[in-house]
Amino acid sequence: MLTLIVSVAALSLLVAIAALAAASRHKKSAGAPPDLVGRVGTVEKDLAPEGAVLVAGELMAARSRAGESILRESGARVRVVGARGHCLLVEPES
Repeated sequence: MLTLIVSVAALSLLVAIAALAAASRHKKSAGAPPDLVGRVGTVEKDLAPEGAVLVAGELMAARSRAGESILRESGARVRVVGARGHCLLVEPES
């Protein structure tokens, strides 16, 4: 009986550790990594003023720094100028 209790406890602990490891793999850092500032990306979802951009192969939430709309259909390219939380601040590439 004691062996069964120990086995169930060990299995429960293993499942909990696996779940934590899987969940931690999908978390993004709190701000824009320094290597993203200055990078150029493309608008994937209209920024009006918030949307999404593709930068360094990753789709990320973004906001137009000046608050203007930047439309995807125009093939807009933007430059990352900073971040607030998980949202990149971008401006049109000049």
